[in-house]
Amino acid sequence: MKNQKGFTLIEMLIVLFIISILILITVPNIMKHMNTIDDKGCKAYVQMVQGQVESYRMEHKTIPTLDDLVEKEYLKEGMEKCPNGMDIEIQSDGTVNVAKN
Repeated sequence: MKNQKGFTLIEMLIVLFIISILILITVPNIMKHMNTIDDKGCKAYVQMVQGQVESYRMEHKTIPTLDDLVEKEYLKEGMEKCPNGMDIEIQSDGTVNVAKN
């Protein structure tokens, strides 16, 4: 027989086992970081909407609703939610918060 070079079945199974363990370790960490990124993105979005509310209040001398901001093009249509999908609301005093479901 010729000296054939290659991997045996046992070697391939060991490599697959090691790769699967690495995936099991990294996926939860990635998901945790994705949630953190979504939360920070939502906080930044609320601050941006708060700035638009203040701008609207200075120009129109009233506190707007989300519909007012979209109608007057302070926000684009469909942007009434945080990037993570949570609703935002404008309080009667003009503060912007994430709506509690």
